[in-house]
Amino acid sequence: MVTVTPLFLDGHPFTAVTVFLPKTTLLTVSNDKGYIMCGALDVGLLNNVLAERKIVAGRAVGVKTIEQLLEAPLESVTLEAEEKGITAGMIGKDALLKMI
Repeated sequence: MVTVTPLFLDGHPFTAVTVFLPKTTLLTVSNDKGYIMCGALDVGLLNNVLAERKIVAGRAVGVKTIEQLLEAPLESVTLEAEEKGITAGMIGKDALLKMI
């Protein structure tokens, strides 16, 4: 099953997506500038293999819900995210607000 939910942070629109898979759940919150995601996100792949795409993204591990993703510190971020002031250790919702 997949759920897609509109989400507003400080009045700014985002889209929360939850994908329920066997033995795991994929979580992401995004807008047109970038996204944060659960531990399934491969930041190294985005920084190295897909560097030309300049993807703004962050990864939080150990989260099981969208609410946890928003409150969790990011474990890693892409180089493009760093250029926007998003850093590892920043909580998810703060990182999203830098993607406006």
